[in-house]
Amino acid sequence: MELEILLQRNKKIRAIGFDDAPFIRGTKDPVNFAGVVCAGTRFEGMLWGEVEADGWDATDRISELLLNSKFLPQLHILLIDGICLGGFNVIDLPKLCDRVGLPCVSVMRKMPDMTKIDRALTRLPHKQKRLETIQNAGSIHQFPPFYFQVCGASPSTIADVLTNLTDRGKVPEPLRLAHLIGSAVIKGESSNQA
Repeated sequence: MELEILLQRNKKIRAIGFDDAPFIRGTKDPVNFAGVVCAGTRFEGMLWGEVEADGWDATDRISELLLNSKFLPQLHILLIDGICLGGFNVIDLPKLCDRVGLPCVSVMRKMPDMTKIDRALTRLPHKQKRLETIQNAGSIHQFPPFYFQVCGASPSTIADVLTNLTDRGKVPEPLRLAHLIGSAVIKGESSNQA
């Protein structure tokens, strides 16, 4: 069922939110990430995977994990905390949307500082390709408190969906829980910021 219809009928929206766990920069160790499934703001399930730090496999790892899970048929939308996992392992948002058949949204807490990002990418190989992948995700839409890029749905619908999935504050519950769980698994306790 399309997101607009779910919103109109006040139905529960099932979302999965992906966020990476804390990691030490500069090591070659894989970076773990959590995918948390929520119906509205209620926790329903979880996936766990890993990507290469500053690598190129985030789009593939997310799609493989989801396509091989029991959750995909139940989901209406996929959320990612930012456009990268594991540093600058940039997610190809249009490709991910096409592969999993869901609207895909990169959610940010504030407008990204592209000058700072450009400077950080200078330290990595294939800077231009990474920038192009970020730009291919589309415009950054501002519906305070949400900032996001989206493929597969209209920005105004996504703003309503994000509000629907947010219990309090500025972070949709699937992303908030993915952040807390990732932190707890790696550090032994959840962080105080989500």
